[in-house]
Amino acid sequence: MNIEPTNPTTKNPAAQFAGDVWLDPIAVPHEQDQTMVVATVRFAPGARTAWHSHKHGQYLRVTQGVARFGGRDGKIIEVHPGQTLYTAPGEEHWHAAAPGCFMEHIAMLQNGEDPSTTTTWGEHVSDDEYNGK
Repeated sequence: MNIEPTNPTTKNPAAQFAGDVWLDPIAVPHEQDQTMVVATVRFAPGARTAWHSHKHGQYLRVTQGVARFGGRDGKIIEVHPGQTLYTAPGEEHWHAAAPGCFMEHIAMLQNGEDPSTTTTWGEHVSDDEYNGK
């Protein structure tokens, strides 16, 4: 048993995120057969991910602010603190802070057998997609 070391906050890369988004790891695999990854992710107002999907799906628990999630069908879902959103394996989506407020969520997912295949990234989300137009 041990207390995990604190990792420094990192800013997520502009290639996959628009606006300021920061990541704090909570849990990462230690053993070869472990796949769980958990992180706190903080978004500045209006900041968003690019389109992406996860090999094994993803759970996102909103802890602060208002989150905005979009799918390829154009539907936008707003999620509030205490609510958890699930995206199925391979489901293309994006997540963001709603306009005018910071948002924080806890992201929970499993790595793929090759961790580099866990998330498949696509193009950036347009302002129209973000605004539901």
